[in-house]
Amino acid sequence: MTTDTQRPLALVTGASSGIGYELARLFAADGHDVVITATGTNGDLGRTADAVRSTGVEAIVVEADLTDYDGVEKLAAAVADTGRPLAAAALNAGVDVGGYFVNGTDLAAEIKMIQLNCVSQVHLTKRLLPAMIERGAGRLLYTASISGTMPTPYEAVYGGTKAFLISFVESVKEENKDKGVSFTLLLPGEVDTPFWHRAGMDTTELGLAEKAAPTKVASEGYEAMKAGKDRVVSGKPGSKFIGRVVNNLLPDTVKAALHAGGAEPGSGLKD
Repeated sequence: MTTDTQRPLALVTGASSGIGYELARLFAADGHDVVITATGTNGDLGRTADAVRSTGVEAIVVEADLTDYDGVEKLAAAVADTGRPLAAAALNAGVDVGGYFVNGTDLAAEIKMIQLNCVSQVHLTKRLLPAMIERGAGRLLYTASISGTMPTPYEAVYGGTKAFLISFVESVKEENKDKGVSFTLLLPGEVDTPFWHRAGMDTTELGLAEKAAPTKVASEGYEAMKAGKDRVVSGKPGSKFIGRVVNNLLPDTVKAALHAGGAEPGSGLKD
């Protein structure tokens, strides 16, 4: 493998499909070599690599399970082994587990979700950020969710993971203000990806509702990152209204009831 060391280097996690696939394409179109990663069984990294390479830049493929400590270390080591500074990282990998918490969801799946949505984000930030701070340059884009700004019945653990991510990023950003590194939170609403099927939410109102295209969401997140914005609420106009206005006005009890109506199993099949 050969790379042009004059090109900037970017990292995209969860790059096999959806928002991650589109982010990898955007970095490539902007002239970045791109380190792309996924578990290898979740989507098709080869398709992403082909899309990146078609623009004339290099795709560095790293199959890694980010729910596992060693998998995160493998990815961080692969980035370090390039011997090149990392210009930007889109920490996008994430999953959902939908259903009734008491007896409708699997504890092992929820713990793996916490590992991916929370622990891997902390772990990778710990590994990638110090070099950016030392150089005084770098951009970090985190895919959170508007679910992190409200209670999320029938996605109780998922919403909690995204609330954690928002708080974590805002905290680390404040600790490192004026050090040349930007932190951007991407908060999508419903996006048309395999996310909903994998979460077991095919029969929910949210799962069956019209969704924003991942190209649109990725583009809005990417442009916000390039502009150094703190966060961007992305998706359909309704999702943006919820994320920007409704969640700042309504009490949590009301927001919880509203979310439950859309996320309850079978809610999308009711007359």
